[in-house]
Amino acid sequence: MIARWVFNEKSDGKIENDVHDEFAPYILKNQRLTQGFLPEIRTGISSSAVWLDGYSDYIESAFKMPSVQNFSISAWIALRTYTGYKKASAAIINQCDMNKQEGFFLGITGDGCLDFQVGTGNKWVSLASDFMLNKSEWHHIQAFVSNKEINLYVNGKPAAKAELQGFTFKPAYVPLLIGKNNCEERIANVFIPNMFSGLINEITLSETMNLSEDEFFNYDLLPKISEEQISLNRDRWKDDHHRPQFHASPPGHWMNEPHAPFYYKGKYHLFYQHNPQGPYWGNIHWGHWVSEDLVNWKDTLIALAPSNNDIDTVGTWSGNASFDENGDPVLFFTAGNDAFTPNQMIGLAKSTVKEDQDLDLKNWIKHPESVLQQPRCMDLHHDGFRDPFVWKEGDQWYQLVGSGFENKGGTIPVFTSKDLIHWEFRGSLIDIPHEKYPYLGEIWELPVLLPISNDKHILIISPIGKNAEVEIFYWLGKWSPEYATFSPDSEQPKKIDLSTFHFTGPSGMVDPKSGKIVLFSIAQGERSVEKEFESGWAHTAGMPVMLSLANDGELTIEPVESVASLRKKSLLSINDEPVKSANFLLQKVKGDMLEIMLEVETEKSFDLIVRKTPDGEEQTVFSYNADVHSFSVNRTKTTLDASERTGGIQGGTLSRRLSTISIRLLLDKSLLEAYINKSHSLTTRVYPSRSDALGIGISGPDDLKIHSLKIWEMKSIYY
Repeated sequence: MIARWVFNEKSDGKIENDVHDEFAPYILKNQRLTQGFLPEIRTGISSSAVWLDGYSDYIESAFKMPSVQNFSISAWIALRTYTGYKKASAAIINQCDMNKQEGFFLGITGDGCLDFQVGTGNKWVSLASDFMLNKSEWHHIQAFVSNKEINLYVNGKPAAKAELQGFTFKPAYVPLLIGKNNCEERIANVFIPNMFSGLINEITLSETMNLSEDEFFNYDLLPKISEEQISLNRDRWKDDHHRPQFHASPPGHWMNEPHAPFYYKGKYHLFYQHNPQGPYWGNIHWGHWVSEDLVNWKDTLIALAPSNNDIDTVGTWSGNASFDENGDPVLFFTAGNDAFTPNQMIGLAKSTVKEDQDLDLKNWIKHPESVLQQPRCMDLHHDGFRDPFVWKEGDQWYQLVGSGFENKGGTIPVFTSKDLIHWEFRGSLIDIPHEKYPYLGEIWELPVLLPISNDKHILIISPIGKNAEVEIFYWLGKWSPEYATFSPDSEQPKKIDLSTFHFTGPSGMVDPKSGKIVLFSIAQGERSVEKEFESGWAHTAGMPVMLSLANDGELTIEPVESVASLRKKSLLSINDEPVKSANFLLQKVKGDMLEIMLEVETEKSFDLIVRKTPDGEEQTVFSYNADVHSFSVNRTKTTLDASERTGGIQGGTLSRRLSTISIRLLLDKSLLEAYINKSHSLTTRVYPSRSDALGIGISGPDDLKIHSLKIWEMKSIYY
């Protein structure tokens, strides 16, 4: 035996070689600059295992592989994810210089196959298994090298073989790495997509070559791996002073739009676009949350994942939920597949709840083929056929798909079906003169159509592409199920939120408990890829909001009622106080997880200041301008950190003027959501550099009267 590492140490930063004490130890490392996390030591098969996060954790050693004629490498591993990265495999253990054709590499391909590579100095040999290793299961992997052949084994059974002639292994004099490829790739010059994600229980290097299947124990008796044992540990980010705590977020890494909400037997389900490999876009899965009240969300298993064995080979992108003829949940998703143009089609997955009775709906089975592809008769956009929205009326299902006309603008093809599998094209849902509204872009993503009153529907889109304002726009109007068309009351769409690119990615449902529309969104972050790399997470869900019509026919927006259940304690409650008295009382109120409700007369302008340092060096200012009846947020002094992108002024004119202006502000670390007169929201992000940026103040003329001011401390839904 040359070397053996079993990872029994308890996070002191070093892993000793069990065979030769004189060999340099492995050093546990993390590439993030600010967090200082080490790879975690977790429960293994019979001892401990090292857990690697898939993008920043790895282990390095100065150990040098000797020049041996024959050698073997073995390891116990459990994969948390496949990388989805086709260009280079993720390393389990390697010490190689592929340019010089020296050293060895043992790893996993982007789609989950065992991969072994080795060099002689003038020749490089590669071989891989033709089957994928199941995720969240223990596997014993082995590679045997001689001058005649290479053999790969998985759980004692042959996985691949290569015949050689006169092969002589040549070591590479580079660091020996576990979890990180010596020949790393880069995305955006920051992220390394070909790193190992999961558990490694033991690694052994040996000159032993004898092997027969009957020498191995019964692999069917391997212990099961629990979710806690292999999943991302949310506690890693518990002390991150920028990470929201009472909004839904993934356990870690990347998310974009939440989607496919539905209610089933007492539980709300909400999915989200998720890269479990790291905090960057790509390798998109469907993350899954479950809730009983729309605000307290529980993490559960990834619902859908891309796979070479399915239609979604490059990504399982956004979609929608519905119910089949038996009332069982089904998911419609965008299947990313580069073998097609556009590389998007619509897939279907069905819940296994009838078989397993699991009301958390952790398991879904994909239909083997796509159920819908882009029609060829409409001159639709070459990169636009995604984000299905499906519902049932009578005995018929309807499906909207986000798309656009080539060189014109966005559109929404409509389809109908009697069985969820076979769909008939019915034409475009809405006709809008694109030249009049260039800000609606080339493609309309994430279409949502829901009844908002007895005779009105709301149609919601998110434009993308050339000239697009990537925001949430809507029309009110009439839906005709007979003709599968929507006739807007007004040709020009309206925006719900007054910010810029922080309230996007719409999905919605009619809540069967309240009868109101609940709209979900992503609260886009505003950070550089370097900051997202360092922090280990990217983006947050917005607070679910209720949409309805006011007596004047205008849209109203407010947080779901259960937000009030998150109030921890009252910090201030005053009525009919002059602004000077209010500010005196506010001196004792501080926090970065707050709900603020403020009501002020409309005739006077004022500022609501939050995340303020005692000296005012950092502060975020919400402003009401009475002269033009507008509301905005000024972030020019939000942070002193020059590497943060937060800045500028966002806002707009309010649609209705009332005798008082009412502001409800949800402040959750870096996420701020203001609701003004229930007619608009303003969502923004802030990243103060100072830990004392916790103060609150109100600025206005001396005769400004505060009709009402209430402030509550909010509790975390996770800790």
